[in-house]
Amino acid sequence: MVDATHFDGAHGPKPTRAFSRRNIFLYGTLIVVAFYYLIPLYVMVVTSLKGMPEIRMGNIFAPPVEITFEPWVKAWSEACTGLNCDGLSRGFWNSVRITVPSVLVSILIASVNGYALANWRFKGADVFFTILIFGAFIPYQVMLYPMVILLREMGIYGTLTGLVVVHTIFGMPILTLLFRNYFTSLPEELFKAARVDGAGFWGIYFQIMLPMSLPIFVVAMILQVTGIWNDFLFGVVYTKPDIYPMTVQLNNIVNSVQGVKEYNVNMAATILTGLVPLTIYFVSGRLFVRGIAAGAVKG
Repeated sequence: MVDATHFDGAHGPKPTRAFSRRNIFLYGTLIVVAFYYLIPLYVMVVTSLKGMPEIRMGNIFAPPVEITFEPWVKAWSEACTGLNCDGLSRGFWNSVRITVPSVLVSILIASVNGYALANWRFKGADVFFTILIFGAFIPYQVMLYPMVILLREMGIYGTLTGLVVVHTIFGMPILTLLFRNYFTSLPEELFKAARVDGAGFWGIYFQIMLPMSLPIFVVAMILQVTGIWNDFLFGVVYTKPDIYPMTVQLNNIVNSVQGVKEYNVNMAATILTGLVPLTIYFVSGRLFVRGIAAGAVKG
């Protein structure tokens, strides 16, 4: 029988101090960064819940004395976004009609491209991959005018279809890179075993690769939804006022030079515009982290 008094804990792990210099610096930095991002959001929320007389008192950090949702209603259905005064509702549905097909098509094509580049070595694969990498770092502004000419020749310039094509094309390089690196990180033995069992290109893709790839699909979805929904440049260049996305309408509301500046409506409109990508990220945030950690950005 062993005497418990002989174990004094001298050989165990060294306990860490809760208030060590390292922890104080680490948590202090995180708290400062959190406040840096949360304070503007707090100001936006409390301002959107105030009436204009209370806003004119000048204390932007004070919570609302009397909460009102009238600015939210006006931002959604009454605010003028140019010649139309129907709020952000029209732009919201335009953004949905742009984002959904752009995300689905770009992710579908990029996942097949990444799968082919990772597991099916074909002639010219390295050249194709190099072109995709190069395309991922071309500034969008360089391609604005060539894309205008291309869409005009296709007869879809100034339409939602044209904007969907633009977002799909510009999302392809980085998404292909993400999927290729993720599929490369999966066990190669699974692919070889499926080949031995007689599975073909599409059989392996749908039966083996897709069930194991939920995290990277979530990563791609978050990146595409965030980029497409928040886009302003392509929306204002490749569409027209009747089909402007939500971000272009938000710009028209905030930068309007007619009438009185309604800061509460502006703040409510800004929050409404950002709700979709924020909601998607908070709902699928854990899978996003898993996808990144599982090889989404590994070379």
